[in-house]
Amino acid sequence: MNMNKMMKQVQKMQGQMAKMQDELAKKTMEASAGGGMVTVTANGKQEIVDIKIDPDAVDPEDVEMLEDLILAASNEAMRKVQDMTQKEMGKLTGGMNIPGLF
Repeated sequence: MNMNKMMKQVQKMQGQMAKMQDELAKKTMEASAGGGMVTVTANGKQEIVDIKIDPDAVDPEDVEMLEDLILAASNEAMRKVQDMTQKEMGKLTGGMNIPGLF
């Protein structure tokens, strides 16, 4: 394979990846816990962008339960973002698992 051709393909893929990362950053995933008592939204940059808490979930006598619901919803939102990122990047890489890419 011609080295120049290979370098052009690598540069093209890098451009496509940058574009996809920009697109992913604009997407959000939502997850809830406790039957919808806590809902967390994360973006494609793996940042929490919104948290909604049902007032019924706020019990001063059981703060630990609310903390657990927030933690569970946050972890699920992050898992969904990671799955979305892997799926979208997999389209670009043809399903190849390239270590350190995501």
